[in-house]
Amino acid sequence: MVNNINSDSLSPTTKSEKSWKWFEISNIWANDIQSLFGYTLVASLFISYGVTGWTAFSALIVAGLIVTFLVNISGKAGVDYGIPYPVLARSSMGINGAKLSAIIRAIVAVFWFGVQTYFASTALHLLITALTGIHLESKFLGIDGIGWFSFFLVWALQMIIFSKGMNWVSKFLNFAAPFVYIIMIGLLVVLWDKSGGELFHVANNIFSNKETSFSSEVNGFFAIVGTMIAYFAAVMINFSDFSRYAKDNKSMVVGNLVGLPFNMVLFSALALLITAGSVVVFGEKLTNPMDIVEKADSTILSLVVAITFFTATVGINLVANFIPAVNGITNLAPHKLTFKKSGFVTSAFALVIGAFWVSFISEVGISPIVNTLGATLAPLYGILVIDYYLVKKQELNVKALYDETESSEYYYTNGWNLNTVVSFVIGALFSICTVWVDSLKDLHGYGWIIGAALGGFIYFILSKNITNEELAYN
Repeated sequence: MVNNINSDSLSPTTKSEKSWKWFEISNIWANDIQSLFGYTLVASLFISYGVTGWTAFSALIVAGLIVTFLVNISGKAGVDYGIPYPVLARSSMGINGAKLSAIIRAIVAVFWFGVQTYFASTALHLLITALTGIHLESKFLGIDGIGWFSFFLVWALQMIIFSKGMNWVSKFLNFAAPFVYIIMIGLLVVLWDKSGGELFHVANNIFSNKETSFSSEVNGFFAIVGTMIAYFAAVMINFSDFSRYAKDNKSMVVGNLVGLPFNMVLFSALALLITAGSVVVFGEKLTNPMDIVEKADSTILSLVVAITFFTATVGINLVANFIPAVNGITNLAPHKLTFKKSGFVTSAFALVIGAFWVSFISEVGISPIVNTLGATLAPLYGILVIDYYLVKKQELNVKALYDETESSEYYYTNGWNLNTVVSFVIGALFSICTVWVDSLKDLHGYGWIIGAALGGFIYFILSKNITNEELAYN
């Protein structure tokens, strides 16, 4: 999947590097969707919002189709010009302003890197306790000694894998996607066997909860759609980091269509069924598969699941977190920061984030965190799309994008496009308010969409009144 990435450069991809076909593009989504955190998020949605499983499942499918459409739009510039997101952002943000958007994207990526690393460590923790029978009572920051050992080990193993280079990691990714599904189906079979064949019958009753009302189902539906769009917001912003390796636009579109909706449907269906199965067998809704494996009390299953979800976490951390973070950090000082140096910075901050997940960050709740991060990125997406399609008419001066002097047409005002700054601040503030302000709670499911539309609309109105030449020499 990532076998052609020149990791130490933000330069445009060459014709020979643009070799990805639909399969390589679809594999991005297979690895991006599959993770312990992704499973927990999907499994907890119909519980959190009080809707039936069928409503939650429908919302997940709709969200997958919407994200597919949006990512096709944001990824086209990468196909057309072979440039990564930090460089593409210079068109709308300015040479210096792009550093802000890239670092915001990098901060989000670093956060998820740490969270995903922690979730992967829980699988190793379960394996160690299953093999040794040791259970420690004392904890620090909500994690016991075995948990800390597992966390640092998973973090270190990821660093070793990434240091081997992208060619080696790509083989890892191609192995991960089908193996995760095999394990999830295996979990479902175990639950079905323990339920005496009654799992699907009882699960149907759980999915058809009679206590919900029409209004709660509708509100929950849009809230779930909004949450899942926010979950993928980061990848939608920087998809040009990957689409620039696509052979052509058709390869990207087909790959996204095959990869995203299909994996969303399959992964979500398995997650919801397994969660329902945990109610049948264990009498409680278990949204973390590690809890189910622990109750199943199988050392072999613990071993296989630990390896599987570690593999899946490496995949999502590479696709959605490591590369975007490294590119964003490198863009701060491209002549001084190499891929390895930026990778070290990324890993160090991710280590801190993961360490505080249990004791502090998770206490806020998964959905608010996902929606807040997505809300911050929402206007950047709207601005990027409006700039490329309506302001620049899909015509970019690639040479000027790499020119950091005042002569560049993308230098604007001291390297900043002030129109973008205004649009971003207004869009982000409103979008974030839909997550935290009670009076705007009815807009909760629309937060990301409103933020993206508002940021893009304000940017378009401001840009219509000033020509590119006037901006460049202001």
